[in-house]
Amino acid sequence: MTTVTTGKNPSGKGPAGKNPLAAAEEADKKRKIMIQVGVAAVLVALVAAIGIGLAVKKSDSDSKESTSSAAQLPATGGSVTPTGTVIIGNPAAPVKVRVVADLQCPACKQFEAANGAALAKAAADGSASVEYQIISFLDKASTDQYSSRAANASFCVAKSDTTKYQSWLQTMFEQQPAEGGAGLSNDQLVQIATDAGYTDPAVATCINGKPYNDDIQKFTQAALQGGVQSTPSVYINGQLEQSDAIFTEDGLTSVIADAAK
Repeated sequence: MTTVTTGKNPSGKGPAGKNPLAAAEEADKKRKIMIQVGVAAVLVALVAAIGIGLAVKKSDSDSKESTSSAAQLPATGGSVTPTGTVIIGNPAAPVKVRVVADLQCPACKQFEAANGAALAKAAADGSASVEYQIISFLDKASTDQYSSRAANASFCVAKSDTTKYQSWLQTMFEQQPAEGGAGLSNDQLVQIATDAGYTDPAVATCINGKPYNDDIQKFTQAALQGGVQSTPSVYINGQLEQSDAIFTEDGLTSVIADAAK
């Protein structure tokens, strides 16, 4: 009888001395590990992509909220007086609020953030008229006379359309430059006005030409000589308001309500 040689040794191992079954199991194990690693990598990438997507979406949402916040104020008409003030709302309203501010003034920015919306609402519902007197005594706080240029822009937009004035004012304070450096450029002032709805080319021409500069200096001196010692100075029916309500969110709402009684 002839014995056929199978190529296996008595131990069942192949020519390389390895068990074929064990080798196959080891290869299968490696494949599973590689699959798991691949799946994990895909999951990590997917989670990262989702996270980035959510972050971008939130950023876009925050950006939209920031850029649209001014548009949420009610559009209320008014008038520009010969003495350089902008009156929003019904002049015959039971309460008269007067705000003296400089657009370079950090405290004025805080006041606007706290009570700008409250004043817009009061003017819109007729509970108060709001008189804005924008002066320019802080030219020294910038390298390019930003205070005067911003005050000139206030005249330009108000004389064009008072219904958008409070929204414009809100954005101007939101984008207030830091003291000690250059202020917003004229191009930036034009862009803020355009974004607020002032698309008449005459507004841009006015901002660039500064036709109200001399008037602004005159009105500023008159305000300072008339007793204004700091900004913001807020008057309720002619009386200087010095309570914490000035810098408290919607703080003037209750002050206006009390003054109307």
